[in-house]
Amino acid sequence: MHHFHYRDGVLHAEEVPLPAIAEAVGTPFYCYSAATLRHHFRVFREPFAHRDHLVAFSAKANSNLAVLHLLGREGSGLDIVSRGEMARGLAAGIPAERMVFSGVGKRRDELEAALDAGILAFNVESVGELELLDAVAGARGQRAPVSLRVNPDVDPLTHPYIATGLRATKFGVPIGEARDLYNRAAAMPGIEVVGVDCHIGSQLTSVAPFVEALQRLQALMSALAEDGHRIQHLDLGGGLGISYLDEAPPHPEDFGRAINDQLGDWAGKLIFEPGRVIAGNAGVFVSAVLYTKDQPEKRFAVVDGAMNDLMRPALYGAEQEIRPVREGGGETEAVDVVGPICESGDFLGKDRALPRLAQGDLLAVMSAGAYGATMASNYNTRPRAPEVLVSGDRFEVVRRRETVEELYAPESIPAGGWFEQMG
Repeated sequence: MHHFHYRDGVLHAEEVPLPAIAEAVGTPFYCYSAATLRHHFRVFREPFAHRDHLVAFSAKANSNLAVLHLLGREGSGLDIVSRGEMARGLAAGIPAERMVFSGVGKRRDELEAALDAGILAFNVESVGELELLDAVAGARGQRAPVSLRVNPDVDPLTHPYIATGLRATKFGVPIGEARDLYNRAAAMPGIEVVGVDCHIGSQLTSVAPFVEALQRLQALMSALAEDGHRIQHLDLGGGLGISYLDEAPPHPEDFGRAINDQLGDWAGKLIFEPGRVIAGNAGVFVSAVLYTKDQPEKRFAVVDGAMNDLMRPALYGAEQEIRPVREGGGETEAVDVVGPICESGDFLGKDRALPRLAQGDLLAVMSAGAYGATMASNYNTRPRAPEVLVSGDRFEVVRRRETVEELYAPESIPAGGWFEQMG
């Protein structure tokens, strides 16, 4: 469910017509619905209301301060994978004690900053990371709260680039090695074992992989209990999918029922790290048609949004629904919606049935609230698009459009004669 709908033939975000935003801020832009974000968070959380739990929103999905602040006021924690994401969360008002730090490549300074902040747990992904964290925490007279990210070798049945729970991926500790590594961790003076963590992938459209992973983690937790470990929390990661076009992912209520049934009367703290399922359908990406172009085999609509703004189609071959902001009457035609970037892979959608388009028409790429702005770049020296948050009949720019001058402001031409004499 989302709050983007047509009214009198014009696509609205809640009560705001998207053309009004385009007139105010220009195109392209990202637009988020506050009501949808709140609704999705509450629907995800509800099945676990009877348990001690934490929903730690995945900052990588959408790290805008306004979005994080809104979710933080709902009680959300934060799943972070960098010092920068932690800083964003703190700036947005999310307490460090509701943050879990994931990621395979945490630097020393990031470990130190997270210890200073007092985060809930480090999701440790390798022996090397565990040893470094022990040394860093020990040198400071601290004990770092640790969950090992266990790789359960479960096929998440998703795109290989976002499958993270198989043996061949870079993520986590193989489940067959986890018991021994937990015992090593327990003997380290700078480490406090507090939990078990896993994340098997993103955009999952079945509960079966989640349940299979949980079953394997339960067997591990039983073994850890035999070894004397006191596991305080179980972090099942994120990954629940959304409908982009015709996918039929499980409803969070069905997901929650499956997890609760498998957990039974287990009484520890349950942690989740959802991102896409909260933010994905809470946002759209709006761009304007610059030109239409007929080639012998194709009809193209060249728009001012591009792969640097919305990477998923080019990176994953992902398909997202594209709607005309103003409903068109009459017949539709197959169109490739492409951007201005000098790459054949610069497209937002191929062979889309759309009304006949003209210069200035607005198109909305749906389901752009997750992995849109956070994956954007300045390729071709293109300023990143603004982000707009709508609540009811009001909207506000929550990240302004960059200027071209800002893009090269950190750069410099070396001074002195040596540079001119090169070559």
